[in-house]
Amino acid sequence: MVGAFSSYSHFPLSSSVCALSAPRKSSSTFFPPLASIPNARISHRAAGPPGSRKKTSDNLIAEISPHRAASAVRLLRIEHGGAFADLLNEKGRNSAENEMGYVERTLGFRTRDLDDRDMRLVTEIVGGTVRWRRYLDHLIMSLCSEEKMFRDMEPLLLQVLRIGFYEIIKLGMPPYAVVDENVKLAKRALRPGAGNLVNGILRKLVSLKETDSLPLPKVAGDDRAQARALAIIHSHPVWMVRRWMKFWGIEESVRLMNWNNSDPCFGLRVNTAKGYTRNDLVNRLKSLKVPHELSTFLEDFVRLQTGMQTVIQAGLLKEGICSVQDESAGLVVSVVNPQPGDTIVDCCAAPGGKTLFLASRLKSQGMVLAIDVNKGRLRILKEASRSHNVNDVVTTTNADLRLYAEKHNLKFDKVLLDAPCSGLGVLSKRADLRWNRRLEDLEQLMNLQDELFNAASMLVKPGGVLVYSTCSIDPAENEERVSAFLLRHPEFVVQPVHGFVPPDCITEKGYYFSNPVKHHIDGSFAARLVKSSRSTCQKPIP
Repeated sequence: MVGAFSSYSHFPLSSSVCALSAPRKSSSTFFPPLASIPNARISHRAAGPPGSRKKTSDNLIAEISPHRAASAVRLLRIEHGGAFADLLNEKGRNSAENEMGYVERTLGFRTRDLDDRDMRLVTEIVGGTVRWRRYLDHLIMSLCSEEKMFRDMEPLLLQVLRIGFYEIIKLGMPPYAVVDENVKLAKRALRPGAGNLVNGILRKLVSLKETDSLPLPKVAGDDRAQARALAIIHSHPVWMVRRWMKFWGIEESVRLMNWNNSDPCFGLRVNTAKGYTRNDLVNRLKSLKVPHELSTFLEDFVRLQTGMQTVIQAGLLKEGICSVQDESAGLVVSVVNPQPGDTIVDCCAAPGGKTLFLASRLKSQGMVLAIDVNKGRLRILKEASRSHNVNDVVTTTNADLRLYAEKHNLKFDKVLLDAPCSGLGVLSKRADLRWNRRLEDLEQLMNLQDELFNAASMLVKPGGVLVYSTCSIDPAENEERVSAFLLRHPEFVVQPVHGFVPPDCITEKGYYFSNPVKHHIDGSFAARLVKSSRSTCQKPIP
């Protein structure tokens, strides 16, 4: 689970959520004014003094490309305001108006509203620009007259250049049209001189691209030098590349980075608790002309490569017909193996994708206690349980798991600890996540994972099951945490996951592990542990 650790007051890492496996922070998240961003400057011509802006109808700048203006503002919000690089939001078509409202408040002018094509372009450009940021910045810096020019560049000007570079290099848009449109944006949003700079740098890029002579580093030298070069070419942090090279070698690391840089696919889980079948979902997708394929891992799942915005706008999620959930998360639930009559606790539950799937498997018999430290996200889970018709078996509790386990001497048949983690298995969906993680974070995460692991074990009845899972591919968060736990808790033993998940997803030690490159789903891990039946149980759950 990515993001839950941000709710623990002692833990400083930034907040984030697994991409589209659960509700996310809205696109309407507060974005600080440019004046609060270091080196940010908007020309007097663009913004004007306070109170001087004209009404929207008089302030319409028709010649500025709306999707580029929206993309530039979105990128500023992501880098400086903490917003996420996801779909516009779940409000559908109204989001176009929201986006242009941000453009007007940030840049001081308004272009025409976004149409469906513009919205798709914003999603593509923002996600791709964030994903390829290190690669794009290397090229931009290489084409500046000196490195200091790049280092001192205004945030908005840098976003405009990143957009232009991405459109030319990765999207293959007509280069001179890209140059013209981004020059107009820079001139209007900043000043004429900024437009001239954008013009010069983008024209250099066009010339180098036409002669196939982009200034990229060679993969040569020692391991560190090779990692630095690969980190630029494939746009990842150096520490991640070095770590992956250590575990899997260069070739596998490159394949993993290529996966992370590819367009993500999304899973939809049909809501069987409301009586829908996968055929019902398939028929709705066909009527919406959304390309899809059946999951080869789970019978309740469908996979989409494109069309998620259409699904959202059509109301399939709001109606409770289905939820967005990756197959890797569904396979973690398969490891838990919920059965009617089971008492289950989901220890770090919100925003609740796995909770809802667990509950649907109970068929209105048994209970799922969903514990989470974040009250707001837990409220979303509670509302979702009603829309998915599983509120009869779902109970929510707002608590820190560590304190809850010490205070309540309750025991459950099955306990799921979907632990806070680095999220290194979901980088294809969370384009921004790679830039929000540091190597030092792993050590803090491992300490938290151990504490929560200990707490979760206190809730397991004798003979009961404890499942530890993450959406990480890093052994330090997975196998190593389980090994350390077993040394501290000899009353638990590993139960191999044979029969619960496909054989291709089972490691030598009997753990579940999905490899993004191999299985074409998010990377995730789960270990199924059984508690000795000789342990004492003071207060079982009825």
